[in-house]
Amino acid sequence: MTFTDIDKISMSILRTLQKDGRTTVNDLSERVGLSASAVARRVRLLEEAGVISGYAALIDEAQLGFGFSVFVSVKLERQVDSALAKFEAAINTFPEVVECWLMTGNRDYLLRISTRGLDDFERFLVGKFTKIPGVASIESSIPLRRVKAGMARLL
Repeated sequence: MTFTDIDKISMSILRTLQKDGRTTVNDLSERVGLSASAVARRVRLLEEAGVISGYAALIDEAQLGFGFSVFVSVKLERQVDSALAKFEAAINTFPEVVECWLMTGNRDYLLRISTRGLDDFERFLVGKFTKIPGVASIESSIPLRRVKAGMARLL
């Protein structure tokens, strides 16, 4: 299945599941006007094609005590495959790193770090992060508030 194979009904199924992944096949069927078996088949095809890559609960980190996020830009000493692999292996061991992106431009990685507060972030930064070999520089930015949050883009 490719993007061109996704019609209005499949897009409606995706929108509904994106809002509530626990929606039943019967509820989807009523919303899109197809039989439950036809909807189940479409969902299965979307899963098999990788359009639906999984199902998960959305967790509010702040409710668990991790309401302090910091964005950290990292520049490595060298941008060779082995250095990238070592850095990525190291940050994958840190639960504080909740997102990591390999970037273009003047920085190599952009990370979102989630901690309990500034003191917790400092302990992470000094006690763990700065000990990763091969890091040339680190730049931290503290977000003031989230302006927009979303799921996958559907249109």
